[in-house]
Formats: sequence, C-alpha cells, structure tokens
Amino acid sequence: MIKIFVLASGRSGTRYLASVFRHNIKRCVSKHEPYPTMFGQPIYWYQEKNFEKIRRLFAIKQWRICHYRADVYLETNNAFLKSFADIALECFPDLKLIHIIRNPLEVAKSQLNRHLWLNKIHLPLRRYYRASDGKKYFRWTLTGNEEIFQATTLNPLTPYQFLVLQWIEIENRAIRFLDTYNKHADCYTLFAPEDLNSSEVLRSMFHFFGLEQKDERIHFPTGWKNENKTPTKVTKEDERQFRQVIDHLPTSWLKIFHDAPYTECEWAKLLTGE
Repeated sequence: MIKIFVLASGRSGTRYLASVFRHNIKRCVSKHEPYPTMFGQPIYWYQEKNFEKIRRLFAIKQWRICHYRADVYLETNNAFLKSFADIALECFPDLKLIHIIRNPLEVAKSQLNRHLWLNKIHLPLRRYYRASDGKKYFRWTLTGNEEIFQATTLNPLTPYQFLVLQWIEIENRAIRFLDTYNKHADCYTLFAPEDLNSSEVLRSMFHFFGLEQKDERIHFPTGWKNENKTPTKVTKEDERQFRQVIDHLPTSWLKIFHDAPYTECEWAKLLTGE
C-alpha cells in the first residue's frame, strides 16, 4: 500500500485534496483528519519532546492504516508536522508526501476567521485542552512554547501574528523534515489554491506517485471545500502586522524562503525583502 501524508498548514485546501483523491484514484482510502487526529495533547507532547506518548497514540492510527484493504492511503492531516511526522516515518519509512503551500497572509487570516467562528458557536467541540503544565491550549494550533515564539522580539503578539509565526514554523519543519530524512524525491509540491484546480497539475501528481486513476478525466468534487463563513480578505492592517512579524524575527527563520519552492511565489518577497 502506498501511504501519502501532507506537509501543510491548516486552511490550505487539505480537506478538498482528500476529496480529489477519493473521486479520482482507484482503490484509495482518503482521509482528512481521521481518528486519532493527533491534535491537542500530541502537539504539546511534541514540543516537550515526549515522543513515547506520541508513539503510543500513533499505534492506533498505524493499526487502522494497515488494516485498510486498499492500494493507496492518503491522509491530508495538518497535524502531521505539528505532532507525528517523525513517528509516522518510523512506522512507514517508504511514505510519500505532498507539500501544500499557500500565501501566509491568507492562511493566517483564514485560520483567524475560523477560530473566531468556533469561539462564537456552541457546538460539542473540545476547542481547548489542559496540558501537564496546567495551562489551557487551543486544540488545533501550536502551543506558543515553541522556539520560534521565543525567538521573536515582538511582544505582545496579536492573534493574527501568532498564526503568521505558526505558518513560518510549519514551513521550516517541512523543509527540515525533507532534508533530515532525504525525502525530497518522495515529495510533490502543490501551490494552493491554483494547483488544486488544475487538471494538468493533478494528473502530473498522480503520475508522480504511480497512482491509477478511475478514468482519464480529472473529477473536481463539489461541496467539499472547507470554506469559512467569513471570506478570507487580507487587509492593510493584516499586511502591517505581517511586516512587524518579519521585522522582529531572526533571519535564520526566513532563510528557506530564498530557495525553491518558495521562490516560485510572488509573496515570498515579503519574507525575504528581495
């Protein structure tokens, strides 16, 4: 079974990508954030370097994956880089990867809109968890204890700036993961949202992984985009806050954006000053 995970931030089209695979690839089990999701406590355990707890929880996911009767398993879970990437590779050393990259200003704004919406509604969701340090943390984000949040001289951070820093951290983790485990040759890069709507790019990606399509035509599913109630519109104030983050962060955190694949994006200049 070919096993594929994503290197991605939330709000980058991961749910939609899972549906694309489900509609196009033969004998494929395609999941977005399946149980155990690895959000919440595993994110805290990761920054604690408590990998044994992550291993024990991931064993449930591993068992479930191995018992699917399929040729392809895809999981488009943005918790991958937040908590369980290294453990997944221990269990599945031949895993494949899709690196999904979206404009950081849009990612942060979309995430902020989603958080504000979740805080307004009253669904039976556990939005927060209490960690071993006694503090409460938002289930779907980094903790704020990670090194990048200590590296910035910007204090205090607005919620939007926290999410910008999270995006930078996740992209650094993506490149570090590919470098550390020599996985560049097993990774296909998608730029969201444009590549997710391109038959040519999607067909190229399926060929890259050696996947068999249900038919020659690419099917674009409807109703599967995980859209916010509030449209993602980046304002001048968002741009100002983004600039503050970049100006108060050591350049070592921004080094990756001088190289491919980021240099293919016009917005990369906002991170490099070029």
